[in-house]
Amino acid sequence: MPIRKEHKEFHTIDMTGEGWHSPPGYPPDIEQKILAGRLDDAGKTGRCTRLLRFAPGAYTTVPFVHEYWEEIYLVSGDLIVGGSSANEPALSFAPNTYACRPPGVYHGPFRSLTGCLLLELHYYET
Repeated sequence: MPIRKEHKEFHTIDMTGEGWHSPPGYPPDIEQKILAGRLDDAGKTGRCTRLLRFAPGAYTTVPFVHEYWEEIYLVSGDLIVGGSSANEPALSFAPNTYACRPPGVYHGPFRSLTGCLLLELHYYET
């Protein structure tokens, strides 16, 4: 049976503490809050909506790749993508920018000078 998102009406999101945690593979100054749904990576099913926030100066060190679709909207702050080697330029993005990645696409590493907030949708095609 496919994993479905739960029905949730408008409600206030706690942006300060409860429900935030660092996802596996991320440093402690990058945290996520799951808003709805979940992914089953073993069964390659599911859909998930999350907020991802970087503290000022937070960064990852290696590119990411995964087997699900990912859509990202930069809500606030700055996000710098790439620049992990002298041959790869770093690209800087401001609020109101968007990305859509199919499965298998390498992306990152990421960093933020001032901190940022991302809204992300993750899903397996069914």
